[in-house]
Parts: sequence; C-alpha cells; structure tokens
Amino acid sequence: MKILVIQTASIGDVILATPVNEGLHHAYPSAEIDLMVKKGMEGLFKGHPYIRRLILWDKSEKYKDFLRILMDVRKSRYDLVVNMQRFALTGLLTAFSGASDTIGFSKNPFSFLFSKRVPHLIGKGVHEVERNISLIRSVTPAGQRALGFGSVPRPKLYPSPSDEARVLPYKTRPYVTISPASLWYTKQYPAEKWVELIRTLQPGLQVYLLGSVSDITLCEEIRDSSANEAIQVLAGNLSLLESAALMKEALLNFTNDSAPMHLASAVNAAVAVVYCSTIPEFGFGPLSERNWIIQTREELKCRPCGLHGRKECPLQHFKCANGISPGQFPSRL
Repeated sequence: MKILVIQTASIGDVILATPVNEGLHHAYPSAEIDLMVKKGMEGLFKGHPYIRRLILWDKSEKYKDFLRILMDVRKSRYDLVVNMQRFALTGLLTAFSGASDTIGFSKNPFSFLFSKRVPHLIGKGVHEVERNISLIRSVTPAGQRALGFGSVPRPKLYPSPSDEARVLPYKTRPYVTISPASLWYTKQYPAEKWVELIRTLQPGLQVYLLGSVSDITLCEEIRDSSANEAIQVLAGNLSLLESAALMKEALLNFTNDSAPMHLASAVNAAVAVVYCSTIPEFGFGPLSERNWIIQTREELKCRPCGLHGRKECPLQHFKCANGISPGQFPSRL
C-alpha cells in the first residue's frame, strides 16, 4: 500500500500532523508512507522511521513546482491520499492524484472531488490533532482504537543520536529554555516581560534563548537587558531537531502560542505556554504531560481578536500580553 500525507503549512501545523503518520503506520505497518511539506520543513523529518520519502514544495516557485509535484504524484500511483490542508492547490493535487481513496477537510474548495470529506470544526475544546486524526478514522474498519490512539495523541519527532550529541555540552547544569519570538506580534510576549520573568528564576539556573536566525536580535536584546551571565543565545545555532533534543531535558521550556510549543510537545518536554491574543480553546494547546497555560486573568472583551495573530493590537493597548505577570509562571522548576 502506498500513502501520501499532505500538510504544507507552517512548522507548528506540520508537527501537529505527525500523529496521522504514526496512526497510518500503526494501521498499515508495511505501507509506504510519503509526506508532502513545503520546502524548509525537511529538517523536522531527518531520519524519521515511518516516512519513506519527503515531497518538498518550493513555494518561491509555487505554480511551477506544483505542476512538477502533480506529475510526480500521479506517477507514484498512491492508493490513499490524506490532505490536511484546506487550500485550493492541495485540493487539486488530491483530487487529481489518481489515488483510489482521497480524504480531506470539507473546507477545501475542491473537497467535492474527494472520496471522503470531513468537517474541520474550531472550538469546543477540540484539539487540532483530533481534527487531523478524524481524517483517518475511516480508513480501517475498527476505527480509532485500531490506530492505537488514546484520547489526544501527542505529536512525535525523532531527534537522532547526532542531534543529542550536538546539544550534550549545553546540559552540564540545570537549565531552562525560552523561545521568545513569534511570527505574529499579538502572539509574542513582549521582550521586557521575558526579562521580568528571567529575573524571577532561581539563581544559578542556565537560560538558553532559542529561535531561528531572524530571532537573534530579539534574543540578544533580552539577554542584554537581563544582565544575567547565565543567559546564552542559541537562536540560529541549532536545527529544529537539535532544539527539540535540548528542550527534552530542560527543567521547563517557556514559549508563546507558536511552533516551539509544539516542538516541546513532540518530545514530551515540560512547557509553559504564554497565550496573548489567542486562546487554547482554539485547539492548538500543549500536549506534553507537564504543561502550564499562562494567560491574562482579566476578562477582555477584545480577546481573542482572531484565530491567528495580528501584526499589531487592534486597540493599541495589548492588555492580553501586558496583563500577564511573572508571578503566574511556575515558581518551582
């Protein structure tokens, strides 16, 4: 059996798609499972045990590369295509893949051409992982139980021994990590608030600031404002799987409602997540066994101001972030 799974969104969405791969492998151990993601996500799946091949979509040449992928997919003769994306091009790819079974969300404009459509419902405490899993419940007669899942399965990533070795020198004393950045302003706890938090941490604790190359300036600002010699900026120095390997054994990982939260969940690392303009009820909360949700205690009529973040606070006060105090974070690590 040959299966193609499609999730071409951002890092967090791709991580939350991994339980689908796990479930399909459990249901069909001998199946060849391929995964289509956008170019730049390949580092998440280096050495992944249940993915035969990655199909990378270069969105800098969006339509040209789409045609290349469409021809590739049709030649591959998949038996099943599972599409977690809700946008038109992946819908076209699914519909014209040539697969006998095609499954996707009904919000996709081409879902009427799929063999099975599934609702994608936001709210009511349903996690995005559950929404994704709903796509594959019908592919085995025994249903979800046969897929080996509990209520909400955690996403899974597989840092390699070389990833673990790369971060071993950073594990010589107790440490925490902070991933202070977000793609969206209203999902990002302000730099000065991270500084306040760092000042409340117990003395002698090592603090690592994580992120991408684009986050280095923010991390350096936090480090310099904290005037704490135990802070080290690792943003831009670690791959995604290396970051996951470091997060795994941290006393605690502090993140926004953003991709690093899901990276922590994927290795079951302890995580405290700050929610500013968004809320966990949207279904993108942490799934680690040890997790804390930090949000303002003030009832704000303007919160949430959208499903995703915004470039600025619509009311210019940003109370959803500024109203969170360091005292709301776990005091004992």
